This record gives sequence, C-alpha cells and structure tokens, in this order.
Amino acid sequence: MWRQAKWDEPLVFELTKARRETFKVISEFSDEAKEFIKDILNALPKNLIRKEPPRIPDLSEIEVVRHFTRLSQMAYGIDVGPVPLGSCTMKYNPKISEALCRDSRITDIHPDQDEETVQGVLEIIYLMQKWLAEITGMDLCTLNVPAGAAGELAGALMIRKYHELKGEARDEMLIPDSAHGTNPASAAMAGFKVIKIKTDEKGNVDLEAIKAVLSDRTAGIMLTNPNTLGLFEENILEVAKVLHDNDSLLYYDGANLNGILGIARPGDMGFDIVHLNLHKTFAAPHGGGGPGAGAVCAKGKLVNLLPKPIVRKKGSKYILDYDIKYSIGLIRAYYGHVIPTIKSFIYIIMLGPKGLREVSEISTLNTNYFIKLIEGTKGITLPYDPARPRKHEVVISVERLAKETGVNAEDIAKALLDRGLYAPTIYFPLIVHEALMIEFTETETKEMIETYARVLKEIVIEAYRDPKKVKETPRNTSVRRIDNVRANLPKYVTPTYKFIERVKKD
Repeated sequence: MWRQAKWDEPLVFELTKARRETFKVISEFSDEAKEFIKDILNALPKNLIRKEPPRIPDLSEIEVVRHFTRLSQMAYGIDVGPVPLGSCTMKYNPKISEALCRDSRITDIHPDQDEETVQGVLEIIYLMQKWLAEITGMDLCTLNVPAGAAGELAGALMIRKYHELKGEARDEMLIPDSAHGTNPASAAMAGFKVIKIKTDEKGNVDLEAIKAVLSDRTAGIMLTNPNTLGLFEENILEVAKVLHDNDSLLYYDGANLNGILGIARPGDMGFDIVHLNLHKTFAAPHGGGGPGAGAVCAKGKLVNLLPKPIVRKKGSKYILDYDIKYSIGLIRAYYGHVIPTIKSFIYIIMLGPKGLREVSEISTLNTNYFIKLIEGTKGITLPYDPARPRKHEVVISVERLAKETGVNAEDIAKALLDRGLYAPTIYFPLIVHEALMIEFTETETKEMIETYARVLKEIVIEAYRDPKKVKETPRNTSVRRIDNVRANLPKYVTPTYKFIERVKKD
C-alpha cells in the first residue's frame, strides 16, 4: 500500500533566495514596445493594469522541479491507488487519451477560429452527440456544458421553459431525499421550490409520496438511477407514468450511469432530459486533472430547448448551430470543454459497445464482491433491503460501531488514510447515519478490493479493542487531523476569501 512522503516542504516563495536573480520581470516597456501595443494598452480597463510587477518566485529550474516533485510524492491520486468516492466514479484515466490530447493541433486551437479550420474537432463533437444520445436513449445531445452541476441547472431551466411555453407557472420540483446535494441547489437556482420525496424501506423513491404531493404546480422530478444508495429504482416506469400523466417531466442525473452503462437507458425508463459527466462515466480526469465536462441530452420537443450551440452536419461540413428556436441559451462560452470531450471520445472508441457494457458489469461485480467480503463484520450494517444486490456503489453504516465504541465514520476514514488507502465518501447520503459510501470502478483489481476490505475489518477490530488509538489517526500522513469547523470558515481559506473581499470592495 502507498506510503505518503513527509517532506518538510516550504512554500515556493519561502524557497526564494534574495541574493540570487535567476530571471528578470519586465516592469516597464520601451518606447518602441509602447508604440507597438498602444492600442491594446488603451483598450485595457485601467483597474486591470498592474501597478507593480507580478510577484514571481526567484528560483532556478532545478529548484522548481525538485519542489514540485516532492509535493507530488506527498499527493495521493488514482495513479497511486483506488479512490473509492461513492457517486464520484473516480476511474483510471487511460494514458493514451492524455498523450493524444497534448497534440498542439488540439491544445493550440482558439475558440474564435473559423469553423473551416476546426472540422476535425467539430466532427468529434458531432459523433459524441450521436453516441451519447444512443447510450442514453435520447434524441439529441449538446456538449456545451462545463460539468455535472451545470448540466443539472441546464436541465432545470429546460423544465421551467417547457412549462412557460405552455403558459403554465409550475414552480415545484420533486427531489428524493437520497439525491445529490447539487440537485436541490440547481432546482432552487432555476427558481423552483424544492419538494423532498422520502425513500421507502426498500431503498426506492416512495411512489405514494410522489402521488401525495403531485399537483398542477409540479414541474418535474430530478433523480438518478441507480440511486445514491446504489440500488436500481424498481418502480421507475410507474414513477414516469405518474409524472407524465400530470404533464410533469423527468430529469436524469447522470452521476450513476456507470452502474447501467450499455445495459439500461434512461430514455427507455421515461426520462425526458439527461445530463452526463464525461469526467466520471467516460474517464476524462476530475479536478486538478480536469476540467470536467458535461453533456445534456433530450427527447422529443425538448430538443428545441437544449443549450446552444449544437454541432450539425451540413453536406460534408460540420457547423455550429446557434439557431435553436427555444434554447435556454449558452451555459458555457463557445462550444464546451473540448479536450475532456476528446478524451472521452477516445475512451468510447477503445471500448466499443461491448466494452461499455462490461464497464457496468465489472463495476457492479466489484461492488457486490466487496459487500460479500465485509458481510457479518461486527459494527457494520447495510441499510435498505440488504438482500438486494447493489450496482456500481454501496452505502454502508457504522452507526452501530459508533454507538458501541465511539469510533465514527470520520474516524474510519482517517484510519484508512493512515494505512495508505484513500477514504470513501462519508456522511452521505444523509438518510444513512454514519455512512461510508464506497465505489470501486471497473478498473480496480480483485486483489485491491480484497485489501481494502481486509483493512476496513482490521480498523473495526481495533476500534473495539482500543477505540482511542483509532480516534487518534492519522499518524503517518504529512498532515494530522485538521479542525473541520475552522477549515470551513471563509477567513481561513485565504486566497478565496481575499479575492471575494477585493471584489466586494471594487
């Protein structure tokens, strides 16, 4: 298992030695340069022109290389070991995608280039639109979405506009209590009142609860399938019928598509709008390896509401179509995040239809194998119909362990870090007390899953034998436990806080 390096690494500015000058920052232009760029300088807003030269660390190349190499040795990532964050689908990013996307013909493209000069990229986007529509059972997709939460907002805005075009002021959005936290946030941002729908004892969205709140104010429902518990919504066809009979729409959160990829399609379940996360299901990197990328797909008349532009084929040429009659507009400038889209394009090409199906089969097999390995472990329970197989992820509870030993989900997470393993998502979904949400993607090996299960059981055994020892973890990481409350206070998130304060002042 991975062991984190513990370099006593200073900040890059602290490495700077005042006595040495390795390069010069030009703080003043020559008269000749000023004449050459005077139109640019005059066009720049005065408040954006620096009064002082930028503060850049004064370091040699070898110092910079060593600094960042040491930092990388302290960092955990998917290339080091499993990152089983439930609902995040942190899968391995194939290196062929990374290599091909470093080609200057991709990286040096400017978004204002003439369409004639980017026909290859537009063809890739066009094919992705078609493939993703087929994968999800939709009629048309757009890739003009930066990531998942933006896709949620786009879907919610489409639902709002659908009802507005009919002259109806529907202002309520149904959202399961197991939903991703961004779902109610996106619905609220789109102007909806959020109506929470409870989960039944089997882990499905409660159909009777839906019927009880359904009215002429119900715009639609936002849910994912499999749901956040890793369970397939058994009553999805009935849910769709009840909503559609009320002329309410179904929006599909694509965060959990990895559990049914190539096996079941949201469109066949009755969903009207789908968003996808290319940085989850289709192996474009997350976070620091990003940016993320999304897609929004629709069926029937709703395709006329999709964010623009959409790539169309006109004869032998590919064009950007901004003329979409009832489009909700631009969600992202230009035509989306191109490089992650190309990485996902390569991923789909490499796997093909059979391979995409195997993705969900193996990820589901991995999850259920893990459940079997930890079955019967004292202090751990599987809430909501434990006899039902899970799909791509599982939510277990250590509530019993916490009551009997005082060791809670956070303590388990910290103890995993101490043993060189990345912690799962904790305390989510909120309907499971002391939740550990674990997702092994299709790229994890049988041996790695066995190791994770063994270590988890060892931590539980230690919790019963010496709870204080577990609660004092991590000991072996470069940073010990942080103060969670203090870390979440804006004034301690210095760069962000200072930026916000400066914007407020300006």
